Amino acid sequence: MKNEPHNAAQILSRNISGFHQYSLTAPVKPIYVSQNLCRMLGLSEEALLGEQDDLYAMHVHPVDREAYHAFLGKLAAAAQTRTLQYRLIKGDGSVIFVNDTMTSYLLDGSMMGDSVLADITQLKSENRNLQYLNDTTPCGFLKYTCEKNPRVTYINDRMAKILGFPEESNGDFDDLGVYMNNIYTMIPADERSRFARYLERVCEQGVPIAGEMTALRYDGTRIRIFGWVTRCVNEHGEDEFQSAFMDITERYRQRKDQETSRYLKALTEVYDKIFEFDLSAHTVKCLYGHNSPAFQLLENIPMQMEDATEKWIMGSAEDQDRERLRSFFREFYQRKLQGTDGRPPQITYRAMSSAGGYKTYTGIFLKMDSDVSLYCCRRTPDAMESAPMQELAMRFTEGVVAFEVENDRVKPMYISENVCSFFGYSREAWISLSEKRPTIREFIAESGIEYADVKTLFSTGEAEFTYFDMAQNAYRRIRAICSQNYKGDGKCYVMLYNLDAKEPEISASRVRIRTFGYFDVFVDDKPIAFRNEKSKELLALLVDRRGGFVSSEEAIGFLWEDESANSVTLARYRKVALRLKNLLEEYGISDIVESVNGKRRIAAERVQCDLYDYLTGQEAFLQLFKGSYLTNYSWGETTLAELTGEHFYGTGE
Repeated sequence: MKNEPHNAAQILSRNISGFHQYSLTAPVKPIYVSQNLCRMLGLSEEALLGEQDDLYAMHVHPVDREAYHAFLGKLAAAAQTRTLQYRLIKGDGSVIFVNDTMTSYLLDGSMMGDSVLADITQLKSENRNLQYLNDTTPCGFLKYTCEKNPRVTYINDRMAKILGFPEESNGDFDDLGVYMNNIYTMIPADERSRFARYLERVCEQGVPIAGEMTALRYDGTRIRIFGWVTRCVNEHGEDEFQSAFMDITERYRQRKDQETSRYLKALTEVYDKIFEFDLSAHTVKCLYGHNSPAFQLLENIPMQMEDATEKWIMGSAEDQDRERLRSFFREFYQRKLQGTDGRPPQITYRAMSSAGGYKTYTGIFLKMDSDVSLYCCRRTPDAMESAPMQELAMRFTEGVVAFEVENDRVKPMYISENVCSFFGYSREAWISLSEKRPTIREFIAESGIEYADVKTLFSTGEAEFTYFDMAQNAYRRIRAICSQNYKGDGKCYVMLYNLDAKEPEISASRVRIRTFGYFDVFVDDKPIAFRNEKSKELLALLVDRRGGFVSSEEAIGFLWEDESANSVTLARYRKVALRLKNLLEEYGISDIVESVNGKRRIAAERVQCDLYDYLTGQEAFLQLFKGSYLTNYSWGETTLAELTGEHFYGTGE
């Protein structure tokens, strides 16, 4: 009995979906098309079969044509079966999605291919129109390219809300436009290298990666997000990253509050009073006012930073120390306060004590994050005690660990990010140890510290250790100090700090500004490529003011000379200022511009500028000015007139 179908030719032509046959040996072209395929595309056999040309391929969507030719090339190389999804343009101009399964084989020395198509247009359409990300799932969703500076190609409504974009735009700029050209503008400068490593790992390992990080909202404030990143192929056959994010800011804040409370508990063992200074909110509040009824009444009440500090200086500090204290805090407000040898900034002064009479106090700023610092002060003992714990108090850096040891059991209390790796714990694992209370041997198992060295620490009260930091790929040093010598029982308070942790500084020579002639800014002798001309002009205006603050209204008067300050121009100006802020962060020089209550200034001490050099009057700089200034901007003529007058005056002399 013959095992072959009845009317095989009719089945292939009418019933097998989109069946056609290819000659895969040059010239590559279809040699047979079924009636089913012709009906699918609304084309005749003559429109799909040519003597020399591949007329079928001409109906493949132009975006998919390269992938389709590569598909045929692989099939022609060896007998096999392959599948590809692509788009076809029908005779009436409409587009359908198809799934093409083709099997290649040798026949009389020529490579042939039999193809069957499945119309998947409806499935693709349903997938594209799914609204679950916007309507039913509280997730932000992003698609972005796999370039060095990934470009955002899609952002859903939820993500726009997470980033705080207004529902209606008051200006003539696209609110999302700032973020579309480079996804790194959504991320604070201090998080960008970590995010870049995430993307590299996704590419190298080929699997999604989940984690949490900090992002920037539309108004410049920070939020905490949790999500995943994966790499896939989009409908155009191009590689792209896709991410889903959840806003976990509130949960993160609660966790940070818990960590801060542990940190504060550690600090209260050392200091008499602790104040929180928030440079972003311009507030100060008392967190701890030990044995001081006046400060205890003010605990956790935010006050205006400059006013409250001045009242305290005038009401408590001894006369001869007041100006020195004012200068100390003024530099802190301006983010210019620096310690020595990597230590946090500190000051010693005399002030009225709660018991009456002037006493000597020592104060120190401990940095919590980019905006928040703790000002901690303590009365210097009359006998100038030198307990190890008090010595540690004056040598804190931002890498700090605190824990209790009692009866050979360890209770962790606080750890900062850059010391975590020393003990081999994640932050979450560190917190969970509070309940487990491991033994000392268990606690140090992953750190590489010898138990004998720990015993030495407890007997002497102080020790240093070296460890290899995997994240930095370098050896680091860490110091441990005990509040009292440990005898094997009772409670011992231990704190550690990272000897290598220093606040990164931007050298003034890194940023060079040219005002004589056309305005330009250089970082490490490479010009900044401003993507927005108004942002560049705003920076030029701040430079022209030579460190003075410029209000929003003043800036609008220069940037849009024919328009007054109103809700539209204010919204437009905020977007220009945001673009400038993001660009400076991208180049790692964000702190050359300072912002206070909507006013902005150039931090002149952090840049090298030909105008500022010339105005010093030093002979070495007198040849810098050649008679032109900020040629790009008409409003620069006022300063030009001043410079020209000074120049001619100097020549006359």
